[in-house]
Amino acid sequence: MIAGLDDLTTVLRAFARERDWERFHNPKNLAMALAGEAGELVAEFQWLTPEEAEGLDPGRRERIAAEMADVLQYLVRLADVLNVDLLHATELKIADNAKRFPVDGSAGDAPKAR
Repeated sequence: MIAGLDDLTTVLRAFARERDWERFHNPKNLAMALAGEAGELVAEFQWLTPEEAEGLDPGRRERIAAEMADVLQYLVRLADVLNVDLLHATELKIADNAKRFPVDGSAGDAPKAR
């Protein structure tokens, strides 16, 4: 069982190495694959109403989970190749967003809810 982000990084690095895929896992290719998988995730929600998107049937939920896993794997692999600490980068981004979108002035404002 994968216990965390470091374990996942190690597993994905070994997976690529065992298949001689490291030469294909350059930042450009990984970013493009990540974008493609994100598109496949979005396609699962295309044309659903907000209510349908919140009450997914088991089959669609399973497909969405698989697409989310694909997105995560490519993101983690890209971070590994670029030597980016995803957790640290995320902490910095959350702190930046807290400054950019303070509670006063942002709460309940849909355009700022990103």
